[in-house]
Amino acid sequence: MSEFFEIGRIVKIHGLRGGVKVNSYLTDPGSLLPRLEAVYLRREEGDMHRYLLTGCQSGSDFFFLELEGFRDPEAAASLLGYRVYAPVEKLAALPEGEYYWHELIGMDVVTEEGVSLGIIGDIFSVRGNDVYVCKNGEEEKLLPASEEVIRKVDKANNIMTVRLLEGL
Repeated sequence: MSEFFEIGRIVKIHGLRGGVKVNSYLTDPGSLLPRLEAVYLRREEGDMHRYLLTGCQSGSDFFFLELEGFRDPEAAASLLGYRVYAPVEKLAALPEGEYYWHELIGMDVVTEEGVSLGIIGDIFSVRGNDVYVCKNGEEEKLLPASEEVIRKVDKANNIMTVRLLEGL
């Protein structure tokens, strides 16, 4: 079975033909959407369902989708709140040393000295710079995604090695 990653959340109906507006989690929706023939929808932790795309259009922080079987605003309204997923194999390969967020979330984080700090629970971007949220129970550390802090990413063993700077 394919692996999936979340690309957005349906927030509004769009137009009279059953389209939906999706808040995008992609940095460049226009590079992925044309490669998709279908998307997968899921509400919270429910079952995931595949829907064929009949149309798509991308914006900067959103995109519009038209899905087979949804031909009017009333039908599209039933999709509000659903999370939108795409298969991982549709992603373009990244250069060495760059990672998609879904590859990092859930990674164990250890210091260069081998001290466990927890796991990457979330990632967000501030002025174009990613910040990793390392969670250990109720405690959180914010780690800037810089070479100075992130020393090594070992995808095979699911471990990120970091150097804590003063103040972190």
